[in-house]
Amino acid sequence: MSLDLEEISYQELFEQLISKEDKLEIRAFLNDLNISDVAELIDQNEEYEAQIMAHLALHRAAKVFKILDVSTQKRIIQTLPSNTAVELLNELSPDDRTDFLEELPKEAIRDLIKLLDPEERKITLAMLGYPEDSVGRIMTPDYVYVYEQNTVDEAFATIRKYAKNSETIDVIYVINSKGELVDDIRIRDIILASPDKRMDELIDGRVVALHVHDDQEHASQVFKMNNRVALPVTDDQNILLGIVTIDDILWVANEEFSEDMQKIGGTEALNEPYLDIPIFKLFKKRVIWLIVLFMGEMLTATAMGYFEDEIAKAVVLALFVPLIISSGGNSGSQASTLIIQAMAVGEITVSDWWRVMRREIISGLLLGSVLGLIGLMRVVIWHQFAPEIYGEHYFFIGLTIGCSLLGVVLWGTLTGSMLPLLLKKAGADPAVSSAPFVATLVDVTGLIIYFTLAYWFLQGTLL
Repeated sequence: MSLDLEEISYQELFEQLISKEDKLEIRAFLNDLNISDVAELIDQNEEYEAQIMAHLALHRAAKVFKILDVSTQKRIIQTLPSNTAVELLNELSPDDRTDFLEELPKEAIRDLIKLLDPEERKITLAMLGYPEDSVGRIMTPDYVYVYEQNTVDEAFATIRKYAKNSETIDVIYVINSKGELVDDIRIRDIILASPDKRMDELIDGRVVALHVHDDQEHASQVFKMNNRVALPVTDDQNILLGIVTIDDILWVANEEFSEDMQKIGGTEALNEPYLDIPIFKLFKKRVIWLIVLFMGEMLTATAMGYFEDEIAKAVVLALFVPLIISSGGNSGSQASTLIIQAMAVGEITVSDWWRVMRREIISGLLLGSVLGLIGLMRVVIWHQFAPEIYGEHYFFIGLTIGCSLLGVVLWGTLTGSMLPLLLKKAGADPAVSSAPFVATLVDVTGLIIYFTLAYWFLQGTLL
């Protein structure tokens, strides 16, 4: 090519080639780029995205397609000529193809599956039959296996014959005559072994496998704990069905993180890019939680109405209501976010609840004591400059504020830390115990703590 890639940006060069309409030069340019650069070019040139994919070599087009946003993938499949779209879908690895198809409406899935090659259709239908978010949806049947009685020489012959279509050959899987998983062997161990060595002499029996119905989030933790690039997937009879590779797990981890962040923010998981989700669908995702939180906050008004007489007798108490409930909500939000994150990365489990509770009781007492002392000092110091605000019983008011802050912060910390664990124990998603939800819950109970302590401390004086 006559143009120097170092002196001109990919975007500028692409625009020049498009204007020249030289298909051979465009094809050569695109096939020389890194996969990530082609994906970036597609993101910057939506009007040419189908044209870019059509000019790529088929195996490179499949690799680019895998890393694009779902919305972009949908547009490309709809825009490409039907025969090109089918070739692209057939070229995708089964797990990547299944991942894309499950994002489509059922009618579209049915139409596209009909166009696949018979063997690819069979594999795709089998994978779509597994539960959503299960390991079965992301495994690939493209792997290399050998039998336990095979020698190293025979294993290499098998690798040469079948490895071309495998996602990875870092690990070779050993099965018996029934198709049951026996072990896995790293390729380096096979390379370093003598040619006449049998597979059953190389195995160590320390195989780590996933079950086809395991949750994808669980699979992510297994990968992390075992430092693997690929793991075998088996069924109830220990029959080897496929493998899951680390690149798929990284996508799963990214999706799980996005879902958790959205739930922690007090909304349902969007499951698609923010700018691509229809406004009405976005409204439905957000309004349900807002209604739930609003109904919860209505209990705050009910609680204040219950203590109406106390507020009427000591109006000064109302001044500190926002301070009390916000402190409890903040401490609860802190605790819930920390616990949800710790559970997500596997630092704690439900069985650690007592250790978590002990730590949070201590933390709540320390945090509440600091805030309570600041609240007490605020009343005492303010009284020196404006004695008419709190009157002669200012110290008891300050004591009420200080003790209330201690109690509310302790309660908020305990609620925020225990609620995610309770939800996990019940089989629900801990991320549902989001910061807004915990804050709303603590608001109501915080008022009860505040006015109960006010009654104790101020009875016979202001009340």
